[in-house]
Amino acid sequence: MKVVIAGGTGLIGSALASTLQDRGHQVGIISRDPAGVKPEYQALSWDERALVKELGKADAVINLAGASLAGNNPFQMRWTPKRKAAILSSRLVVGEKLVEAIKELDQPPEVFVQASAIGYYGNQGDQPADEKAPSGDDFLAEICRAWEQSTVEVEEMGLRRLVIRIGLVLSQKGGLLPLLALPFRFFAGGVMGSGDQYLSWIHIQDIVESILYLINDPKHQGVYNLTAPQPATNREFAHHLGQTLRKPVWLPVPAVVLKAALGEASTLALDGRPVYPSRLLNTGYQFAFPDLKDSLEDLFSR
Repeated sequence: MKVVIAGGTGLIGSALASTLQDRGHQVGIISRDPAGVKPEYQALSWDERALVKELGKADAVINLAGASLAGNNPFQMRWTPKRKAAILSSRLVVGEKLVEAIKELDQPPEVFVQASAIGYYGNQGDQPADEKAPSGDDFLAEICRAWEQSTVEVEEMGLRRLVIRIGLVLSQKGGLLPLLALPFRFFAGGVMGSGDQYLSWIHIQDIVESILYLINDPKHQGVYNLTAPQPATNREFAHHLGQTLRKPVWLPVPAVVLKAALGEASTLALDGRPVYPSRLLNTGYQFAFPDLKDSLEDLFSR
């Protein structure tokens, strides 16, 4: 199988590309900087003619591209009007380019995977959500709706489209986990805000395996939440993280401090609802890491 990934140098894309290659598949990564793609993968540019040619050889296309909501470091987390525009445009432009390239193909790929996030459901406190829940009305929900809509045209072309709404991905190689663990390493870890807000998380291995699982069976299509079946409150997360790192959980971070430092982006730390992967579970998928404690121990033992 040949798989083309947009956003293949990011946290999820890198892990996915590595697993695909280990299993004998061909991997092409579309990048604005093809020279920066690892030599073991085929580096693809966004040049329209070249893109059409390579997508015509692909069995699956996976669109994970989009600017990070959290920024590259804590000092870039604020959602200024400029950053908000960049977060949105980085998703829409890529989706539109992929759709336009696929329109040119006589033989399109068999499956198209469109990334999204559980921010789609908005902040409803402790009210649980699965794939049937309506969208929210905040900035994150707006971004997710637009992101998903950017490639909906491929369904009209007859492609099987999977929309994956991703939770907090736990990995030692990037994402929010290293940032959340940092204060604990300096004996300053604690609960954020009230501690009652939910983190709907997923281990990096289960993200990769669930995406491949959905791609490989043609009966799977539509929206799937990619979260572990056991969401945790921030208080529970802090407790397990402290235990795993053998550090105390004693220094809470008041909500007012995070709001002052991060502005609207503080919602990433202070808000969250329990989101469940109902459709994925109903397919029979077996999570390698359904338990938060086991997940953290696995990640920090590597």
